[in-house]
Amino acid sequence: MLEGIKAVIFDLDGTIVDSMWIWKEIDIKYLAKRGIKLPDGLQKEIEGMSFTETAIYFKKTFSLKETIEEIKEEWNLMAYDFYRNKINLKYGVKEFIELIKSKDIKLGIGTSNSRELALEVLKKHNIYDYFDTIRTSCEVEKGKPHPHIFLKVAEDLGVKPQDCIVFEDTYAGVLAAKRAGMRVIAISDELSLPYKKEICDLAENYIEDYIDIA
Repeated sequence: MLEGIKAVIFDLDGTIVDSMWIWKEIDIKYLAKRGIKLPDGLQKEIEGMSFTETAIYFKKTFSLKETIEEIKEEWNLMAYDFYRNKINLKYGVKEFIELIKSKDIKLGIGTSNSRELALEVLKKHNIYDYFDTIRTSCEVEKGKPHPHIFLKVAEDLGVKPQDCIVFEDTYAGVLAAKRAGMRVIAISDELSLPYKKEICDLAENYIEDYIDIA
């Protein structure tokens, strides 16, 4: 799988850490505080958006009085305890990351999450230092499914897109990697299971966890 590969790029939520479940809970609580019921299909609608793009979407869709920065700050505060104390690594991912490093392959992360939460959970699980670069979608022109985030990570690593392989859990993320001209492996995550067929149609391979490739 890694033959000829010069860089491996990971998404974060649902790919390295088992965290996708908390965001629906946060959305429910955030909107309920404002007397708004969570609309059906909201998670699919915002899938792949950057933290900033999601805040803009919420402000416009739900006519929120808060500024974009205030919305993001409240989300960070709501999620911090989860990322610091309750979110676990995906099964086998640390061993797989260590295997990649042993092969002298460069490692990067391209995430739609905030930098604050990403760094918190990576440091908590003692894997932060494995990565040569970490980029968020807020740092590029457009979030997933646009390819900008993965192209930026590859640029940081000094590796051509065709020499990169991406690990992703969502359809938007897999599509972003394909649009970047990279190989892509999909990792199973509960929230993406309804779209497994669409993901498998795009991805080079689909894995349940990392233990078989670690």
